[in-house]
Amino acid sequence: MSVLKNRRSESKAEYIRLADEIYTETLQFLTRLSARYARLLADNIISLAADVLDRAEKANSIYPSDELRKQLRKTHLLEARASLMALDVKLGHCYSIMLLNPQGCFTTTSGKNIPASEATERLEHMAQSLGEKIDHENTLLTNVMKSDKSR
Repeated sequence: MSVLKNRRSESKAEYIRLADEIYTETLQFLTRLSARYARLLADNIISLAADVLDRAEKANSIYPSDELRKQLRKTHLLEARASLMALDVKLGHCYSIMLLNPQGCFTTTSGKNIPASEATERLEHMAQSLGEKIDHENTLLTNVMKSDKSR
């Protein structure tokens, strides 16, 4: 039997699911870059998003039963947070570049560019969503570290 949505609580491993969402949304965001910029920026940025996900998965797979495992788990969590913060900065740079020509980031199904105001609005929405997820992921990772520390 499933739990009603309004009675659900946050899972202790929520940070893994959210890291996966960040990876996926980052990939979708980067597809909006022009080919000229994508060659220069996309590989590094998606590597950061993948590192956040990989480190979160590694940390989750380690049960902190002794000091060595606690330290190893903490290291992975710290590395995940560091990559997350670097990802936030790099995505900000991408967003600034995309705002130089927002209508070039989106096309209709017939291949035509959409108006600049609508394109800017879509970019703002995508960037806002990613930013909120990054902030929430940072909070979740910090909470896991605090929880581990109190053990």
